[in-house]
Amino acid sequence: MADGVLRGVSSGTDLVRRRAGSAVYQTGVLFITAIEGFRKTWNISQWWAEYIEQCYLAASVTALPVMLVALPLGGTISLQVGQIVRQIGAQSGTGAAVVQAMVTQVAPLAAALLISGAAGTAMAADMGSRRIRDELDAMEAMAINPVHRLVTPRLWAASTVGVLLCSIVILAGVAGGFYFNVIQEGVTPGSYFDGATSLLRLSDLLVTLFKAWIFGFIAAAVACWRGMTCDYGPSGVGRAVNQAAVIAALLVFAANYVISTLDYALFPPLT
Repeated sequence: MADGVLRGVSSGTDLVRRRAGSAVYQTGVLFITAIEGFRKTWNISQWWAEYIEQCYLAASVTALPVMLVALPLGGTISLQVGQIVRQIGAQSGTGAAVVQAMVTQVAPLAAALLISGAAGTAMAADMGSRRIRDELDAMEAMAINPVHRLVTPRLWAASTVGVLLCSIVILAGVAGGFYFNVIQEGVTPGSYFDGATSLLRLSDLLVTLFKAWIFGFIAAAVACWRGMTCDYGPSGVGRAVNQAAVIAALLVFAANYVISTLDYALFPPLT
């Protein structure tokens, strides 16, 4: 009986060790894919056409959904904050809260989640399909690096579209907050926009655009990595697509925490 228990413990330990080793290995592959894709950025002539196509595809599947998401987000923030500030007679401060939240946190996260959930899954499916059809191996046989030819334009396309979507989210969110705060609750437009600009600084906008660029880069890197390393067969591609969306979302939230912490440390909020 004791031998059986020891064998069970040993088997469980080996399983944990193998899974931990696989996780470390896959993490290394992800970083190598991202760094190698970024390293060939200077060779624009090889990936410019693919970059334009990927920008169009990513924007076409994310522009309208991100706007539809941002409008109720701005309205929800406006309603929740409005109920609190109304009790202290500071309804004009709702605009500052809405715009501050949209610019610093909501906009880059919403753009990143839409990219990872829509454009990122499409990238993962495309790369996975190329893998199971052995197109990636064929490119390597022809002395063409698939990372340089396929991953680099997708990294830059997702980053570019992420920055553009961030601006759309801010505009849509401010419009949603304007409707509920000004039209529904009767706050004057001048008070709404005056409060909206009272807490913002140029550094807030720059950090937000940097976040959007980084988050788009992360989403595309994860999508390409999972697609290029998926298991063979349609089921392997399907699992890779689902895993790409989940892993990208987790990494985006982790990166947002790190960047926000550094932002607050380097640029303390106004008091």
